Amino acid sequence: MRSFTRFVFVFFLIGGILSCSRKKDTFVSRSWHSVTAEYNTLYNGNLALEAGRNEINQNYRDNYWDLLPIERMQIDEEILLPDSVRNQNFGVAEEKAAKAIQRHSMLIAGDEENPQIDEAYMLLGKARYFDQRFIPALEAFNYILQRYPASNSIRNAQIWREKTNIRLDNNRVAIRNLKRIIENAQFEDQEYADAKAAIAQAYINLQYPDSALAPLTTAANFTKKNEEKGRYFFILGQLYNLLNQPENANLAFDEVIELNRKSPRIYMINAYIQKARNFNPEENDDQQLKDLLISLEEDRENRPFLDKIYFQFGEYYNQRDSIDTAIFYYNKSLKSRVSSDPYLRSINYEILANINFDRSDYPRAAKYFDSTLAEMNSSLREYRTIEKKRKNLDDVIFYQAIADKNDSILDLTKLPKEEQIAFYTSYTDKLKEDYQKQIEAGETEEALALNTAGPGVPNIGVPNEENTNKFYFYNDNLIARGEQEFLRVWGNRKLADNWRWAASGNSGAIATTEDGAEFDFTSDPRFDPLTYVALLPTDGKVIDSLYLERNYAYYQLGLIYNEKFSEYQLSVNRLEEVLASNPEDRLILPSKYNLYKAYGNLNMLDKQEEMKNDIISNYPDSQYAIFIQNPQSLANGESLSQVSYENTFKLFENQQFTAVISESNKFILRYSGEEIVPKFELLKAMAIGRLKGLSEYRTALSYVSLTYPQSPEGQRAKQMITESLPRLSRLQLQEDSLATNYKLIYELEATKKEEAQELKQKLDSAFVDLSYARFSTSIDPYTKDRLFVVVHGLEDRPRALGLGELLRENDDYKIENDFLAISTNNYRVILLKKNLETYKTDY
Repeated sequence: MRSFTRFVFVFFLIGGILSCSRKKDTFVSRSWHSVTAEYNTLYNGNLALEAGRNEINQNYRDNYWDLLPIERMQIDEEILLPDSVRNQNFGVAEEKAAKAIQRHSMLIAGDEENPQIDEAYMLLGKARYFDQRFIPALEAFNYILQRYPASNSIRNAQIWREKTNIRLDNNRVAIRNLKRIIENAQFEDQEYADAKAAIAQAYINLQYPDSALAPLTTAANFTKKNEEKGRYFFILGQLYNLLNQPENANLAFDEVIELNRKSPRIYMINAYIQKARNFNPEENDDQQLKDLLISLEEDRENRPFLDKIYFQFGEYYNQRDSIDTAIFYYNKSLKSRVSSDPYLRSINYEILANINFDRSDYPRAAKYFDSTLAEMNSSLREYRTIEKKRKNLDDVIFYQAIADKNDSILDLTKLPKEEQIAFYTSYTDKLKEDYQKQIEAGETEEALALNTAGPGVPNIGVPNEENTNKFYFYNDNLIARGEQEFLRVWGNRKLADNWRWAASGNSGAIATTEDGAEFDFTSDPRFDPLTYVALLPTDGKVIDSLYLERNYAYYQLGLIYNEKFSEYQLSVNRLEEVLASNPEDRLILPSKYNLYKAYGNLNMLDKQEEMKNDIISNYPDSQYAIFIQNPQSLANGESLSQVSYENTFKLFENQQFTAVISESNKFILRYSGEEIVPKFELLKAMAIGRLKGLSEYRTALSYVSLTYPQSPEGQRAKQMITESLPRLSRLQLQEDSLATNYKLIYELEATKKEEAQELKQKLDSAFVDLSYARFSTSIDPYTKDRLFVVVHGLEDRPRALGLGELLRENDDYKIENDFLAISTNNYRVILLKKNLETYKTDY
C-alpha cells in the first residue's frame, strides 16, 4: 500500500510539473507562472526598486533658493561602462524584471498569456529610468505600448515613456503626446496628476513658466500623495514669484502651510521663508513679519531649520538698514549647528562680503568672498562672477593699503611737533598698558622676549630719509642710534662668547623680584614717543614721493571701482581726490576722462558736460577728446584702450617694431592699472625680440611673466620661456651648400626707408620683366639701425648669387647695392640671434 501511495504521488507531481510548461496554454501553466512571477520575482524586484528610490530621496538635497524640479532625482553626468549601474538596488530590480521575463513569459502564437509580463517590463523600464539609462528605459516602455495594448498598465506606461522623453530633452514631443493621451483616455486621479506634472516639467524646461502653472495646479489638486501635493504647491509659489506675482505666490505657499505635518516640514518652513521674502511693508504691518519670524524661531519643531530662519532675520534687518543687527543674524545662521545647506552658507558669506566691501573693509571682504567660493558649486555662473570680483579685490586691497598708509603719514607730517609727540604718547601709553597687563597675567617670558629682542624698533610703516638707504651700515645716523639703543638695553658689555647671558650693570628692562617681574619701560625705545616722531619724514623729496604714490593709488582705485565693480560713486570720489591733490601730468587727463564716464553712469549730466568741455578745450588733440566728440568711432562697444591696442598691433603686423615699442610704452603709462596693460607689455616684448635678438627677448618675456603672473599674457609669456625659447636657442648657423631654399638680401640703414622701398619696387619690376613670377620681395627690419630688402623663392646658392650679378650688370636695372645669398634656415637664425657678422666671416 505504501508503495502504491508513493507511486501515485510521484505520478501526479510529474504530471503537475509537465503541465506547467511555458509552451502550453493551460489554466495550470497560466496560474503557476503568473503567481510565481508576481509574488516572487516581481515582488523582490519592486522591493529593490523602492529601496533605490528611498536612497535617492535621502541623498538628494533640494536647493530651495532656486526653482525646484518636479521630480527629486539628481542627474549624474558621468558616463557608465557597459553592464554597470549607478545604484545596486536598481541593478537588482532590473535583474529581477529580466528574470521574470525569461522564466515566466508565455509567448504562444504571438500572444502573451502571462498577465504579469507587462508589469515585468514596467519594472524593467522604471529601474533603468531611475538608474539614469534613459534610452534603454524608453525601449522597455515602448515594448509595452507595442506588444500589450490591452494591458492594465498601458496608461502608466504612456506617462513613463513621456517622462523619459523629458529626461532626453524631447520636451515638445512629450507635451504633444501627453495632451493627446489625456484627451483620448480615462485616467485614475493619481495617473492624471502624474501626467499633468510631467507636462508642467516639460514647460519649465522650455522656459515657459506661465504655461506650467495650469497643469501643475491640476496635478497638485489631483495627486493622492501629500508629499507631492506639498512639493507641487511650493513649486507653484516659486513660479508665481518668477512671474512677479507675489500675491498668487503667497496663496500657493499658504496651501503648503495648511498641509502642516501631512507633507515634509521642510516645505512648510521654506513656504514661510518665501512669504517673508514677499512681504510688502507698505501694505502690511511690519511688526507682523517680525512676530512671524520670532514664532518660527521659538517653535521647537523648527530647530533643524534655524539656519534659514536666522538668515531671514538678517534679511529683515538688512532691508531696514539695521546693518549691525543683520550681521549678527547672518553670523548666527552660519554658526547654527544644523546649517547643512551649502548654498545658504554661500549666500550668507556673500552678503557679509558685500557689507564689508561697502564699508571699505576690503581685507575682511576678501576673506568672506573666499568663504563664499569655498561653499559654492564651481559650475555655477555666480561662482565665476564672484571669483572675478575676488581677484579684482586684491588690487583694491593693495592700493587702498598704500593710500591709507600714505594718508596717515602725510597727515602726521602736517602736525606741529608737539601734536606729533602727543599723538604718539597716546599710542605708547596704550602699548604700556597692554604690556603691563601681559606681565600681571604671568606672561613674563613673552614680555622678556619682546624686550630683549635687541635694539631694533618696530617698523610702523613710516619711511623717511634715513630709510631710503638700502643698507643699515651705510647710514651713520642709524648706526649711532643703534649704538645708543644697545647701551640702553644691554649696558656696556665686553666682546665675549655668550655676551647676552653675561653679568652686567644693566640687567635689561625686566627685573625679577620676589613678587614677580617689573617692566622697565624707560629702557625700551618702543615706549618712547620720540622714537616714532623721529621716523616721520622731513625731507621734501620724500614727502613729495608719498604724495605721488598716494595719488597713483587713488587713480588706480578710481579705475577699479569704475571698470571692475561698477561702483561709480566710489570711483568719482577717488578720481576727484586725485585732481584736487596736484597730481602728475600723466594722471590728469586719464582721471578727467574716467570722471567723464563715471558722471555719465551716475546720470550727473551737468558735471559730465563740464568735464567734456574741459577735455575738448584743454586737450583738443588727445585721443580722449576725439572719442568724446565721436563716440561711434569706438566700434561694437570697444574701449579706448582696446582701440589703442588694435592700432598698435597693426604696427606690429606691418613690422614697424620701433614704433610698436614707442607706442606700447606710451599706452602702458596712459592705461596704467587697466587689464589691457599686460597685452601691451607682451606686444612690446615680441617687438623687442624682433629688433634686439633672443637674449633681450628672454629678458622682456621674463618681465611680463613675473610682473603679471595671473594674467593670460603673463602665463603665455611663461609658456614661451619654458617651451619656445629653448627650442629657438638650439638653432645654430649651418653650412648651407645643400639647402634647397635661399634668399638674396640687401642690407641698408634703417633710416633709409625710402631707398629701401625704391629698391623693392625696382626688384619687383625686374622680376615682372624677366618673367620670374616665383620670386617675391619684402622689407624686413633687422635691428633698430639696419633693415633688409629680401628676395624670396631662390632654390640654391649659385642661382641666388647669379640673380644678384644679373641685376647688377643688366643696364636696365643697375642694382649696385651689395647683396648676400643665405639659406632660409640661416636667415631665420640671424634674425633671432643678430649674428649676421658671424655669418659673413665664417660662412
